Amino acid sequence: MTRTFNRVLISGISGSGGSYLAEHIVSNNPDTEVHGISRWHSSLNHLNLLSVADRISNHECDLTDLSSVIGTLRTVKPDAIFHLASHANVRASFITPLAVLNNNIMGTANLLEAVRLSEDTDPVIQICSTSEVYGQVDPKDVPIKEDCQLNPASPYAVSKVAQDLLGATYFRIYGLKTIRTRMFAYLNPRRRDLFATSFAIQVARIEAGLQEELLHGNLDSVRTLIDVRDAMECYWVAMEKCTPGEVYNIGGETVIKVGEFLEVLKKLAKCQIACRLDPQLLRPADVTLQIPDVSKFQKETGWKPRFSFEESVGYLLEQCRSFVKQETGFRGVSQ
Repeated sequence: MTRTFNRVLISGISGSGGSYLAEHIVSNNPDTEVHGISRWHSSLNHLNLLSVADRISNHECDLTDLSSVIGTLRTVKPDAIFHLASHANVRASFITPLAVLNNNIMGTANLLEAVRLSEDTDPVIQICSTSEVYGQVDPKDVPIKEDCQLNPASPYAVSKVAQDLLGATYFRIYGLKTIRTRMFAYLNPRRRDLFATSFAIQVARIEAGLQEELLHGNLDSVRTLIDVRDAMECYWVAMEKCTPGEVYNIGGETVIKVGEFLEVLKKLAKCQIACRLDPQLLRPADVTLQIPDVSKFQKETGWKPRFSFEESVGYLLEQCRSFVKQETGFRGVSQ
């Protein structure tokens, strides 16, 4: 069975993932109303929504304020909710752990509680979680299945475990139609704290003569990578076809070390790229092996990626070059 939706709500719509999700929905499902929620201090991300601003409705809402959430649900009456809003910077969560825990856990609890208390709204709710919930996995448990022990290694990961378990609990006890997805690493030009985007931005800045060397942290971690456009399509497909109460890994097929990815970017650069380890970019506790088993998701949905690894890397680098030009007024490099 494939569900259809008349009106969807995206929490964190102006963020790096939410904005791509909004673009995917309005481009491929023109009969579906797209609503989003954001807070005043996320307004700096408004540029992410420029291409779809006239086709979405954005609502001022703070997920840590229950009354605000209830009011938004009464206004929108969504039949699907994508919950992406989170403080999502892993390294920053070691510096401001309480802010991350409070925002991510209570924001999710308020959203679920607002739906539970609603008398005229019964949406399918996707809790968009992360592979960080698995933490450092024993190699014998790789590729990682959904029943792998949760072992968070950062305050951010702890908050995502709580979101995940809240989704499961509200399904089991209150009957809310929650679907949990755990996204593994993806290439997202709009999220600069991800290693791939950080590398690509620095390459673009070095090409532009704005930076002398690329700074990096641990290069030995192993990841699988998926294009952000494929990742957001997965979220939509999960909403259409996945089973409430269940949890699904989502991830790419390309397995690569962080350092190997850096070498790919260096080969695509328009000049020589000097690199240096910056100890400040090392995490107090790192997750170094994340390879998912996505067979459950693929079996239930039939989904396959549209973009190759090469296409995704090219897109990432060109987007980052564009960002550097926009920010600095730089108009190209001499060949």
